[in-house]
This record gives sequence, C-alpha cells and structure tokens, in this order.
Amino acid sequence: MRSLLFVLWLAFSGLPPAVIAQNASSGHEGVPTRSNADVSFGLLKGLAGTWAGQVTTDPPNPDINGPIQATIRVASGGNVVVHEIAPGGVPEPTMIYVEGDRLTLIHYCEAGNRPRLVARKSANPDIVDFDFVDISGSKSPVYLEHFTFNVMSPDHHTEDWTFMLPDGNRLHAHFDLKRVKEGVPTASGK
Repeated sequence: MRSLLFVLWLAFSGLPPAVIAQNASSGHEGVPTRSNADVSFGLLKGLAGTWAGQVTTDPPNPDINGPIQATIRVASGGNVVVHEIAPGGVPEPTMIYVEGDRLTLIHYCEAGNRPRLVARKSANPDIVDFDFVDISGSKSPVYLEHFTFNVMSPDHHTEDWTFMLPDGNRLHAHFDLKRVKEGVPTASGK
C-alpha cells in the first residue's frame, strides 16, 4: 500500500523523476534539493539595498576610478535581481535571474549592447562567478566578459567586472562596496 501511495504521489506531484530518484537515494523522499543556481540567487537577493564604495581599474582609467554607488533590488515577485550603477550619470541596469538550472545575468551597457553571462558552479558559496555566453548588439566598443560577486558579510561585498576591449585587451574594474545605512549620506555615484 505504501508503494502505491508513493507512485500516486509521484504521478501527481509534477516533480521530475530524476529529482525524486536523487532524493529517494539520499533518504529525503519527496524533498527537492536546491540547485546551485537557486542557492546563488538567494545569496544575491540578500544584497538588496544601496551600496557605496570605490572602484579601481586595471589598467588604471581615471574616468572610472573613484567613488561608486550601486543599488540592488529584488523585483518581479522575487524572480529577478536588478543591479544598477550610474557611471557618468547614465544608469546601467543588470538583470539576474534563474533560467532552468542556470543563473543568468544580462547587463544593459551604455555601450549599447546586452551581454549575457551564466554563473558557473563555485566551490565557495559566497562567490558567484558569471562567464560570457553571447551578446545582443555589437561587441564594439567594449563588452562585459566576466562578472564576480564576492560576499564577505551582509554589509560588505566586492564586484569584479572584466570588459573586453576592441584591441583584445581587458579592462578589470574592482568595486569594494559597503551597505549604506538608512539616513547616512552617500557619495554621488559615478
């Protein structure tokens, strides 16, 4: 009788058989495990708020180096993380969402392109690394090739952005960001 109930539950649960088989073998029948994409997405949702800090570039770029502010919001019923910076006063949103079993990032660049990156599995749950997959629009003059979040604490994280330049070289931008407490003035963002 118990196996009949399990088969009926399986038929109507809507869970893929691979998830059920995986969980049954681990002794956690019927409890789906969270994918790496879901875990990383949860980490990034925890960054919702306003962040301020410094950006440094390699090679040095005086137009980019200096104070920066980032705003991170959870939107669309919890289905997307919206990350926004405004270098030179021009807002640049980046959307991050789970697509199947992948964590996907699309950066809407002031260069007029929209590179799409996908997170790779990380051995460190506090680091989310995104690698370039494809692009809408031109790769010229620059495009985002790599993006890393490193969460040190709920109030401190870094972001590393790597851009591919037209000459084949790369520009690396390192953001060291601290959470802005409500009521505390921030530096005007770049």
